[in-house]
Amino acid sequence: MRRVVVTGVGVVCPVGNSITKAWNAITEGKSGIATVHGWKDLRIHGEALPITYAGEVKNFHAADYVEQKKDVRRMGRFMHFAIAAGNEAWCKAGLPPKLDGEQSSRAGAIIGVGLSGIDMLFNGYDQVHEKGPRRLSPFFIPAIVANLAPGHLAIKYNLRGPNYAPSSACASGNHAIGEAFTHIRTGTSDLMLCGGTEAALHPVAICGFHAMRALAIGCDDCPQLASRPFDKGRSGFVMGEGAGMLVLEELEHARRRRAEILAEVVGYGNTCDAFHMTQPSPNGEGAAAAMSQALDMGQLRPDQVDYINAHGTSTQMNDVTETRAIKTVFGEHAKELMISSTKSMTGHLLGAAGGVEAVFSVMALATQVVPPTINYQTPDPECDLDYVPNVATSAPLNAVVSNSFGFGGTNAVLAFKKFV
Repeated sequence: MRRVVVTGVGVVCPVGNSITKAWNAITEGKSGIATVHGWKDLRIHGEALPITYAGEVKNFHAADYVEQKKDVRRMGRFMHFAIAAGNEAWCKAGLPPKLDGEQSSRAGAIIGVGLSGIDMLFNGYDQVHEKGPRRLSPFFIPAIVANLAPGHLAIKYNLRGPNYAPSSACASGNHAIGEAFTHIRTGTSDLMLCGGTEAALHPVAICGFHAMRALAIGCDDCPQLASRPFDKGRSGFVMGEGAGMLVLEELEHARRRRAEILAEVVGYGNTCDAFHMTQPSPNGEGAAAAMSQALDMGQLRPDQVDYINAHGTSTQMNDVTETRAIKTVFGEHAKELMISSTKSMTGHLLGAAGGVEAVFSVMALATQVVPPTINYQTPDPECDLDYVPNVATSAPLNAVVSNSFGFGGTNAVLAFKKFV
């Protein structure tokens, strides 16, 4: 099997719209969760929204990234994020504006998406009801379908290889990266642009997750404290939005063009709990199996892993079962592992979570810094591992794991190593 390396990363997320700004904020423990403009005073049938805060992307202007300005209104916001983060990753990798010839046919884009164009979907619904069925834009459908996130990037860079959009809830981004890794590892592609994107901060989505009792509540006056992974005082997750992208390449392909190598992708685990439509299996068997698969593929012993970027949603079900799964896989070494949830600062980016957290995992290896879990104040007896509380730490890192788990019991795990 061929070796696969990371040569570029890009991110748009609640703590920053570039890798430099986002990583600086993450390692400084800064929260991107705040009151969302327009939600605080919104009334629907006289009722206020149950939650008015989220991990919103700030100061983002799609026209800065979309080449044809007329196309901005023809795309969903999740596509804007994908293009912005994808462009940063592409440029960081030092790739040309467009690929051609054989190179083009052996390059592709796979981008995970969860709720895709939910904002455009409801805008279209309102248009039909307010203005009539003939007033809907012909660009409505292309603005909401998930596969046009990788589709637009394929057009931009002339990527004629594999192109699709896994949609597996909160595991979508990791699945996309894992599948891209597989295409290169097995020889069907040499270069892949991959990750996850999401823009689901819509009142209907907020109300839907609130109805499930999944969201953190009671933090309107202190939204930055709402996301509390692994802390006993947590009350649920905080929704977020954004995109995280990686450029993956076959090692010799990257070497031939003298690309800077940030990390190596060595393992991918992909399992299902087959237990419940929203709850993880109580002991985390599916999550443990996915982690074991990733380690086995990467020829990593459990004691060779230094850090886990946890799924860490700040929900009772996830945090406890993920802790149990880590103990199952890592045994006594679990106590030595550094584990953190960057969702404490970004919120939960749903389909984009895996992409953004994979970027942070690569940056941890590249900088030898472990980001913290902020808002960790009261230890939960059922979550008794080292969650790197509140302050980042420098440490020698050789191998890291990034976990993503989604509704339906879907699990996707990535393993990265320091490149040597």
